Amino acid sequence: MTDVRPLVIVSDEALLDEVLRLAAAVGCAVERAPDLASAGAAWARAPLVLIDEEVVEGEVGLPPRAKVFLVTKGEPSKSTWASAFAAGVEEVLSLPDAEPVLVGALADVAEGPGVPGGCVVGVIGGRGGAGASVFASALGMAAGQDGALLVDCDQLGGGLDLVLAADAAEGARWPALCFDGGRVPIEALRSALPEHRHRLGRFPFVSCDRKGDGPTSQAVASVVDAGRRAGMAVVCDLPRHLNAAGRAAVQRADLIALVVPAEVRACAAARRVVEGLGVDKVRLVVRGPAPDGLMPQDAAEHIGIPLLTSMAPERYLDRHLERGEFVPRPRSPLITAARIVLAAARQWARPHEVAA
Repeated sequence: MTDVRPLVIVSDEALLDEVLRLAAAVGCAVERAPDLASAGAAWARAPLVLIDEEVVEGEVGLPPRAKVFLVTKGEPSKSTWASAFAAGVEEVLSLPDAEPVLVGALADVAEGPGVPGGCVVGVIGGRGGAGASVFASALGMAAGQDGALLVDCDQLGGGLDLVLAADAAEGARWPALCFDGGRVPIEALRSALPEHRHRLGRFPFVSCDRKGDGPTSQAVASVVDAGRRAGMAVVCDLPRHLNAAGRAAVQRADLIALVVPAEVRACAAARRVVEGLGVDKVRLVVRGPAPDGLMPQDAAEHIGIPLLTSMAPERYLDRHLERGEFVPRPRSPLITAARIVLAAARQWARPHEVAA
């Protein structure tokens, strides 16, 4: 036994099985004791203690400590609530309704404290073919070694793995990833996903496939929250016509980068995209060339959102993408603009939150 295992004192076999099942789901080993007297020093050293009604209503009083959770099957009685309050229990969790809370508490122990510095960036095109998927991929590369998690939310985009020339990489795509919105340990997620290696580092990614359904909103929530908890820059490639999965990503984003070519018609289309997003965290990224000299600030004024950065055209980009050779230089316009966006997202990121 180690000092980082939660202590479980549950005598009801069905309830115990349920607790152990949830602990196993998040990779959390536990220490068990048949009763309070047998717990010994584990009562004080455990990071979390889970007890049942028999313990809280027993003749032996609970020694004072933090992080004691009472777990019940169904809604507890009034007398149980009273006993829990008198004993100093921190939380009363009735299963199955409180499963997400219990899973979150167990995962916190298994994973350790959340890593600060995580942020979520949504990337969306102002018009079709604006280059949003390419810019999302550049953000993943600009995050550096092990710094990013790339999430494809555009079922009709053809697959981000093709942009990365990683369509042969082993790992699950969205049709094979089924999450219900609950807690997903980052290590379990890493082991399931393909990884893209590039000259600036590497990052895991989840791509839509050429067949099957795209992600559900619950699956996007689980993946994005896992990446943020791990301190990663989570980059979500969004569809222009938002579905439920896209909305889940937008809701979690600290910043949304709207990629717009320096064209009058693209600006008109982008204005409609901004209206559809309905949020005030959208910032403009203007992509050259400008066929008639449209300035980035003029584009921002026409669309009605602040300009974050602009970038010159990337030489031979289309050819490299078509050949599966998308490896932008560290000082290329794409990577330079991506670093500016990442810096802004990290600056604006809300304080680290642990999702249940």
